[in-house]
Amino acid sequence: MAEFATAFREWLADNAAVLEPHRHPLPGTMAEVFAHEQRLRRLLWDAGWTRSGWPPECGGLGGDPLLRGVVLEELAAAGYSIPESCGLAEIIGPTILHFAPARHGELAAMLRGDELWCQGFSEPEAGSDLASLRTRATRDGDRWILNGQKIWTSRGHIARRILLLARTGTPESRHRGLSMFLVDLQTPGITVRPIPCADGREALSEVFFSDAAIPADALVGEVDGGWAVAMYLLQFERGNFAWQRQAWLRSRLVAALNEPDADADAAAEAVGEAYLNLLALRATSLDTLRRLVAGEQLGPAISVVKVLLSTTDKAVLDAARALMWPRLEIGDEPGTGVWRQEWWFSRMASVLGGTVEVQRDIIANRVLALPKE
Repeated sequence: MAEFATAFREWLADNAAVLEPHRHPLPGTMAEVFAHEQRLRRLLWDAGWTRSGWPPECGGLGGDPLLRGVVLEELAAAGYSIPESCGLAEIIGPTILHFAPARHGELAAMLRGDELWCQGFSEPEAGSDLASLRTRATRDGDRWILNGQKIWTSRGHIARRILLLARTGTPESRHRGLSMFLVDLQTPGITVRPIPCADGREALSEVFFSDAAIPADALVGEVDGGWAVAMYLLQFERGNFAWQRQAWLRSRLVAALNEPDADADAAAEAVGEAYLNLLALRATSLDTLRRLVAGEQLGPAISVVKVLLSTTDKAVLDAARALMWPRLEIGDEPGTGVWRQEWWFSRMASVLGGTVEVQRDIIANRVLALPKE
């Protein structure tokens, strides 16, 4: 690992001029951000750095997946922005590898950054209670017919494919009657509408399915086995993504401290709290990452990482707000908009990927086994 990290640092130094446009977060629409990220992801892929740990059939080099974690942390430590789309690749990629061997060849487009894929789980009346979802997939010969709606789909309006959880059993079957599908969002009968968010970007979307016909081989895993696929995926959402996010958050805390008008004395308490949260998240997510690479099933304990991630996200951006008070609220100079945008996004951290309130219930009832009042 140490030799790999050293070699990557040398590559960063040798390519500093080419990488310079990616040193700072880019304000703008999600489509503009993704287009900007594509260049960096392709540079890292073509140089072989982010191909580590992926099998050859999807363009990878094999080896240890932990090396990709080293790349992302070193990238952030060097002052470059980690592409947001890397997170979804680290969540969806392992899931497709495990449950859909026939689709491995299609992964390369997402892994190298040419395509964006997204998750279609939550619905208007089935967010935290995912087992009650109503989007239905009905078998019709050699195809499936989709009808229903998804909401809060991250980057759905700029994505090419969606990993979709749909009902194939009766409503009463709950989690036992769900199946997972990998669906092309350009399929006739699918409509995607972006949702404006408080951070000024359309980071989320709602997706409508109206008699959308998809091929039988769109199924990922087994019929009525979608819950197992979803639970497998969530381990990576709260493991791989948490590791990536902590590296990015640490770099943003350093950047905030280095702002010309940063008042470290006035914000000392907020900065200290953010730093302690970062240390806890880094240690926990690293342990999670290692266990995932070892093939362990993490179970409900993964909710601890989700709570830590949400808490740290808010703490770091609150520290940035305190350091730059009151510029983050009222300033119009270059750079202020990015910090304001990031602070607003951190407010969503307790909801994305499973609300913190639900995760705390899981920790109490299934991890700590606390008695109910």
